[in-house]
Amino acid sequence: MMVRPFPGPLFPAAAFLLLAVVAGPVAAVLVTVMPQAAGEGLWAAQDALRTSLVASIGATLAATILGVPAGYFLSRMQVHLRALAVFVLALPLAFPPVASGLMLIYVFGTRSPLGALLAQGGFRVPDSILGVGLAEFFVSGSFVAIAATAAFGALNPIAEDAARTLGANEWRIFSRVALPNAAGNLAAGVGFAWLRAIGEYGATSIVAFHPTSLPVALYVTLSASGVRAALALCYGFIVLVTIVLGVTWVLRRGVVM
Repeated sequence: MMVRPFPGPLFPAAAFLLLAVVAGPVAAVLVTVMPQAAGEGLWAAQDALRTSLVASIGATLAATILGVPAGYFLSRMQVHLRALAVFVLALPLAFPPVASGLMLIYVFGTRSPLGALLAQGGFRVPDSILGVGLAEFFVSGSFVAIAATAAFGALNPIAEDAARTLGANEWRIFSRVALPNAAGNLAAGVGFAWLRAIGEYGATSIVAFHPTSLPVALYVTLSASGVRAALALCYGFIVLVTIVLGVTWVLRRGVVM
């Protein structure tokens, strides 16, 4: 194994400073908040936790079902068309969350033609778990498609060409060649999409303040009970994020190695 030369003091200093700024507040919460208080806070907000888990998993599942095949298709488009498509997909990631919520309520609110039609069919978006999931999907769904586009685009085409010469159709090439080879990066994209979805507050609070999701419950707790009580929910968020990032890392390492 080749040993890379040490890059000099500037680079590790930048890395340590970045880690300290990012990890410092997280470590402070873990040190000052007792696990028992965090457990009690999550138990008190169990309905909000259930809402967030159901909505975020649903949003991430929809993003995966649409984003993986979409990314495979986009990775095979002409470069300028692919760049335009990725630019459009990236727009919701750059919008302020409140702006995203306003756009969604304008289109899917009960006073809009589409929203009224959906409500008549039993699919009311405002103040429903469907609205929570829709808001989370809008702000996070592009993660999977963008990650899939990059993952499939980085694959060596030799394996796919060899499969074609052996008579494999395009679906078999996708499912047996491209998908397994890109699985590690796809898992990372799905994991980050879920993290973005479950942490969404701005758009969710406008589209569906009720049923209360965990970020909304965090804001309500802060307003009603102060910082100490809200930090208990922050502790819970840290645990959830750590678990998901750990699982994503294990899956990615298991696929790549």
